[in-house]
Amino acid sequence: MKKSFILSCFLVPLILSAQVTFNPDVLNTIAKGERDIYARKSGHDAGATSSTYKVIYYNCSWNIDPSIREISGSVNVMFKPLSAGFDTLLLDMSQALLVDSVKYHNNLLVSWEHSNDIMVTRFANPLPPGTSDSLRVFYHGVPPQTGFGSFVQSTHNGEPVIWTLSQPYGASDWWPCKNGLTDKADSIDIYISTPPAYKTASNGILVSADHAGANIVYHWKHRYPIAAYLVALAVTNYYSFNQYVPFGKDTLKLVNFVYPEDSAAAVTQLPVIVPMIQVFDSLFGIYPFQKEKYGNAEFSEGGGMEHQTMTFVNSFQFELISHELAHQWFGDKVTCGSWVDIWLNEGFATYLSGLIYEHLDPSLWKRFRQVRITQVTSEPGGSVYCTDTNDISRLFNSRLSYAKGALILHQLRWIMGDSVFFAALNNYLDDYSLAYGFARTENLVAHFESSYGHSLAWYFNEWFTGEGYPQYIINWSQTADTVSFTVRQTQSIATASFFELPLQIKLKNASRDTMIRVNNTFSGEMFKVRIPFTADSLVFDPECQLITANNVVNAVEEHALNAGLKVAPNPASEHVVFRFGGMGASGQGSLRIYDDSGRIKEEVLTGKGVNDLVLDTRNYAPGLYFYIFSSQGQGVSGKFIIKR
Repeated sequence: MKKSFILSCFLVPLILSAQVTFNPDVLNTIAKGERDIYARKSGHDAGATSSTYKVIYYNCSWNIDPSIREISGSVNVMFKPLSAGFDTLLLDMSQALLVDSVKYHNNLLVSWEHSNDIMVTRFANPLPPGTSDSLRVFYHGVPPQTGFGSFVQSTHNGEPVIWTLSQPYGASDWWPCKNGLTDKADSIDIYISTPPAYKTASNGILVSADHAGANIVYHWKHRYPIAAYLVALAVTNYYSFNQYVPFGKDTLKLVNFVYPEDSAAAVTQLPVIVPMIQVFDSLFGIYPFQKEKYGNAEFSEGGGMEHQTMTFVNSFQFELISHELAHQWFGDKVTCGSWVDIWLNEGFATYLSGLIYEHLDPSLWKRFRQVRITQVTSEPGGSVYCTDTNDISRLFNSRLSYAKGALILHQLRWIMGDSVFFAALNNYLDDYSLAYGFARTENLVAHFESSYGHSLAWYFNEWFTGEGYPQYIINWSQTADTVSFTVRQTQSIATASFFELPLQIKLKNASRDTMIRVNNTFSGEMFKVRIPFTADSLVFDPECQLITANNVVNAVEEHALNAGLKVAPNPASEHVVFRFGGMGASGQGSLRIYDDSGRIKEEVLTGKGVNDLVLDTRNYAPGLYFYIFSSQGQGVSGKFIIKR
């Protein structure tokens, strides 16, 4: 269930001192970084063995010197065959890596092959299904260099650094594993041997750092299910410092690994993670990996990457930090089961970064929504759903997968109400079949519908798989204490159908206002409401609840026909003349014509200084038509009739 968020005494000082900032361009930076990451690895095979066995556990022992771009060591893979006759184990492993040997039950195996980025190990006899078994692969090599690659060596301030980033299928570039979005290892142990000048950052908790010859061996232990692409390491001369998040009598340890030259900024900026985690805890349940830690490790890639319990970031920007933290719930605890459902990771992380503004600095919450609505409606079409994961620019499109994904969540929250919305999300996160596993969009929809008590197929058909957005023309007037207004809807693209939504309307004057909510079910719907004052204006969607743009509100006495734009003849037959004389020389703009169902019939761009525009209507069917003329952010609307 959704928790109530209460600012406790220890949280208030942190919020007051936190540098809560909003940069509208950060989301594009995040999306671009993740798009570039995906693009250079998307050619990798997701794994040819996803249905033959389940991976149970990895024990990884690696030798890393950040001054040398190579890796050596071994990986023990514990697995469970899923069916009878299992006699071959396939692991994803780049051809650039060289297998030294394979041990099975402490005996060297000779029956293995490594080709086409797949390592094949054959057993003398079939292994029994449902019984855990294991083998260890010893290997070394230089991971492939594709762009920046999955295994990166670079420098910062003259010091060497090696870090990994495996989304979506790059893990096999540097270690033998089972790629893909089919199952997660239940746990993992990571041993990293490196020269004593360096520290390591990885998943889980640091168990030990012991001298072994000339090196130090760092042991990281993670006891939660984890997808291969979320396993990571980074090695350099890190400066590290800890923070703690109090939860009643318990605490969560925050471990930060930053470049020494950036340590002053990190110490100042990263404490804001404490109230961020407390916000997410209040809304979505306790941090999913509470028994271990949350960490940030600085790296040199653009944006960030939500490695489980150890996010990699290239800066300490407020929204980047909150976005990657949010992924620990949406992306790591529950991971998208297909990259076509990437919005389950990215749309949610984007929306949750907005929720941080709502709770830590409400003055920026509306601004966040305004900017994202403007971004989504900057183009008329586009669907959140994307079936072509080879189209990288579309898959990681900041307008659709990120911003629109976030906004369809907020709009659904407006429809359902807070208690139902957050209850659904908590049930989704806690669903035993999804938690610490994988989910598809239909799993999320099922939880929304269960909490809401109604089908939401219409909503996801319009907003998830569908394209476009509604545009509104509202004409209103007041007589005595009764306000009447008519709502007409058009759509941004011709193929979109009517969007049925609850609308928020604000009626106000200089000293009083009231907010009303109406459910708009068809274009041309009329509403009447009684108010105890005389309103001088009607404000549509004042709190930015809806994905909409290019809206026009007209007081009846100030209708466009009397405000400088003349339309004649009306009714018309073969042509209609739009006269801009009363609007000066600013006739430059866009004139859209809609039929009575709200579909776009025609759009004409007018040039500066145009006085008259003659519209040929010979191909128009008899009936009622509406128009919107938009220019420099202003809009006027009206209607005309075609008769024969």
